[in-house]
Parts: sequence; C-alpha cells; structure tokens
Amino acid sequence: MDAQSRGRADEIDPADQWVLNPRTGNYELRLEQSAPQAPGQRRAPGTTPRKAPGAPVTPAVPGPRRGDVPPGGGRRGGRPRKGGGGRRKKILVITGGSLAFVLVAGSIAGYLYYDHLNGNLKVTDVGNAGTSGGFKKDQPINILVIGTDKRSGAGNEGYGDAGSVGHADTTILFHVAKDRSNATALSIPRDLITNVPDCPTKQPDGSTKNIAGAHGVRFNTSLGQDGRDPGCTMRTVKELTGIQVDHFMMADFNAVKNLSSAVGGVPVCLDKAVDDKDSKLKLSAGEHRLQGEEALAFVRTRHAFGQRSDLDRIKTQQQFLGSMMREMKSKQTLTSPQKFLSLAEAATKSLSVDSGIGSIGKLTDLAGELKGIDLKNITFTTLPVLDNPAEPPGSAATVVVKTAQAEPLLQMIRGDVSLTEVEKKEQAAKDAAGAQEQAKLDALMEGPRAAAKDVRVDVSNGGGPAGSASSTLTWLQNTKKVLKSANLGNAPAKVDATQLEYAPNQADQARALADMMGLPATALKMGTADADPKTPMKLTLGADFKGAGVSMTAPQKAPEDIQRVEADKSVCAK
Repeated sequence: MDAQSRGRADEIDPADQWVLNPRTGNYELRLEQSAPQAPGQRRAPGTTPRKAPGAPVTPAVPGPRRGDVPPGGGRRGGRPRKGGGGRRKKILVITGGSLAFVLVAGSIAGYLYYDHLNGNLKVTDVGNAGTSGGFKKDQPINILVIGTDKRSGAGNEGYGDAGSVGHADTTILFHVAKDRSNATALSIPRDLITNVPDCPTKQPDGSTKNIAGAHGVRFNTSLGQDGRDPGCTMRTVKELTGIQVDHFMMADFNAVKNLSSAVGGVPVCLDKAVDDKDSKLKLSAGEHRLQGEEALAFVRTRHAFGQRSDLDRIKTQQQFLGSMMREMKSKQTLTSPQKFLSLAEAATKSLSVDSGIGSIGKLTDLAGELKGIDLKNITFTTLPVLDNPAEPPGSAATVVVKTAQAEPLLQMIRGDVSLTEVEKKEQAAKDAAGAQEQAKLDALMEGPRAAAKDVRVDVSNGGGPAGSASSTLTWLQNTKKVLKSANLGNAPAKVDATQLEYAPNQADQARALADMMGLPATALKMGTADADPKTPMKLTLGADFKGAGVSMTAPQKAPEDIQRVEADKSVCAK
C-alpha cells in the first residue's frame, strides 16, 4: 500500500502485511499501523482497532506477528505444521474477492473489499443524470468511462495543454447485457460535432447551477467547458445515442501510468517502429510490455499509426485496453497478493465515480456483475462517423455521425443485442424463464393487423427529441393514413423506452402500429380489460425514440463495415 500517503514508515512492502491466522490456517491482511481513520469510518474485517499515535498495538488474534511467515511460504524452514499432514494452506487474498475489469483511458475498477480504500475514491453527485440506486439484476448496465486530458499529477504538465480544465478526451460507453453474457464498448470520438444539453451541476457549497447547453460543438466540451461535470457528458451521450447512462467512471493521465505499472506492464504489439516526438513514444517493431510513461505515450499517440487521426488513436487505445483486460484476468495477477494490492490502491486512487457506485461495497457489487463475462464476448467498436461536410474537403478537423451505419449499431445496443457470436451452448444455458418470456413476446406479434383507418392512438412525448409527438402525428396521418390519431403533448413522466399501451380487443391495432413504427415486442403493454370501441391506444415516445419513421426494432447483426476490436484477441498496431 502507499505507506507515505498515510503517514507511515517508508518502504513498507504490501506483501509484509499478510500474516497467518492460527484459528483458520489462512493468511490475512493486517493494517494495524495505518494512520487513524476518519470519524465514522469502519474497520476492515479482521484488523485491530485504531490506536492513538504512539500507543501500543494489540494483535487482532494471538499468534505470529507480521513478517513471521511470508505469504504462501508455510512455516519457517519449510517444515510442515504438526498434525497438519503436510496439507497446504490457501492464501486468503480478500474475502470473497476476485478481480473484475479495469479499463484505463476509460477504466473499470477492481473488485475490492476494504473500507480504507473508500477514501481514495473521488465521488461526484450528478443528480438525475444517472441512477442513484446502483443497478438492477435483470437489466442492462450502461457505464460511461471517461478519460480526461487534464494534466494533473507529477510529470504531466509537460503534455501539450498544461492548463486544460479536463475535457472528455476519451469516452467509452460500456454496455453490459442484462444476462451478463456479453458487453459492448462503444467509443465516441472527441471531435464529433453534437449538441450538449442544459446541465444542472452541483456546486461545492451544495447549490445547483444550471449550465446552458450548446449546439453544434465538439463532444469533448461536454466535460470541463464552462464548469460542466461528468453528469453533463452523461446527458450528452443519452441525447446522442438514446441510451440511458447509469453510471460514470473517470480517470486522468495518472491512471494510465499507475494501473499499467500495478499489473507489471501491458503487452502490446507494433507492426512497425515508431518515433513520435509529440507523445514521446519511441519503440521498435514487435512486442513490448509497457508501463508508466511509455504506456501513457502509447495511448496518447495520434501520429504513429493508420492515417494519424484521432480515429486511429481510438483503435490503438481499444487494443491497449483489451490487452490490459487480458492481463487483469491472468493467473499471474489474480494469484499475486502484492500485485493485487498494488492494483487495488492504484485503481481507487485513479478513479472518480458517481454517488451511485461511490463506495468500495458498491464497486464490489458491480464487479460481481462483470466478472463472469468471457473476454471473447466483449467487443470494442466506434460510433460510425464521417468528415464534417461543413469543412473543406480533406482538411476536416471534426466529424459528424454517419447515420446509415450508426443507427443500426445503436439499435443493437439499445435492444441489448451482442456484437459478438455468443456460443450456442451459452445461448442454450439461458434459464427457462427467459425462454418463456421471449415466447410470450413473439406471440404478441402473431395475429391479424387492423387497417390503418381503424387504428386509434393518442401520442405523447415522454423522452424523445423536442416536438416528437407533433412530428409523429403528422407522419402517421400524412404518410401512414392513421387519421384517428391525436397529439397529447408531453407525457406526465419521462420514460427510457417507447411504450404502446392497449386493451386486449385492440391487439390487431397494436400490431399494425408496431409494424408501421418498427416497435419491438417489448414496447407493447397489454391491459387486462377490453376498451370501448372509440377509446384510443396510448403511445408514449421514450428516450430511445429517434424520429418518426426510424425503426426501433434492433437488427440481429451489426453492419459489416463497422470498426471493431475483440477483447480476447491480440492485434498489432499498424
């Protein structure tokens, strides 16, 4: 652990803090010489109460003191304990713990237990930009991973704009499927031209300041610019993609250096030699293990690979993150107490998170949801873009969304459809309840369709773009000839997903409207009692609604030409 930062003696090796508990026969972490905890903090399980400076320390359990037995080493001299039959003692790393994922330049934190690590986390209250209650077991999880260009920390002031307020330099929307079998990591280019919505931001004095939005600006200004916090970036991503962001994790340059060093370096492969004076990356062709400054230079370079653009840098970062994830899950990391502790300390010191996951306990719960995902079922991809047509050809410094490719990709994420080929045996292992539920949804769409002239529906906007109810009504009446339709304006409450409420005797109307609008079966909500013949159905447009005529039925296969990187595969940067 970082002894110096806690007022302790220098050069304390974390491995020396593991001692044998004679009651259990297991090794446990003891931190009895740590500095006093802040009022109200709880002790880590199995440790002694905190003492005033200079007071004697009493062991939590009788037996050997720290350093008497090295972790994993047995008794002194290698002799077996009497009566033990020579049986091996297991190392208790952290009770119930195992490492999940850590993503840097976008990062996902480790699987940790001890309360003293809570003090390392920086927590931001983003209000209703995300959720406050963590996540639901039967729902997808969407985490926004942000790497800022803030030059805080020793040695970072020399990297370009030393005065940067910390913009969203690297942004990845990490979508975890509701069945936890797969995940999609969607990179959003920093130079994407988009709209940043109004953003209520908590101030240091507890008050809330509303920061005005902006139209037609770079995506990276959704953070830092004019005092915007990560909640503003979360709101921008939701408006851009139609995907509700649950939580955020944010890290700066030091995260790359510290985490890559904590795991003993991240393996990378270069197709050619590189000498980039801007990022200070100088490497020969072939394989390397990078940590510290070299790792930071690798993820920062934008002049070494491909067409030397920010889009090529995104690919390089994705390759680096995939390699780091493989390193995180390697046996060498998971079974090394010293490496694990160094990683835990580095991860928590590097992260800023929202209050919904702002404790070690909540991060532990989150890691438990992530740890079972096979790396072969994690795909990195980038939001499809093209050069900004408003700039001179060949010299565009910004990009815009390439709708024809982007919309099917976003529909897949919104529809919780994996970009990877999850093996058939994994699909077959889904529980019977899930299969029965899918059968019910499929049955909803079977049956007759009413004629357009017989469809009655009231439309309200519960989260779509401004004016969606009006534009949808016009589209239904003029294009689809649904003349028995009305605009109810804004819905009483916001909804994430579009929903169509109907009575059992309106099922043929519901199917007809679902076909017209491309509604998935999950959007159809049938009541229990029949309705009067002249009673309209209720269509509430949610945050997933992108416009009249834009299908919301997720495709089952990604566009062929989208960029992707598989987390389980090593790729040489070209």
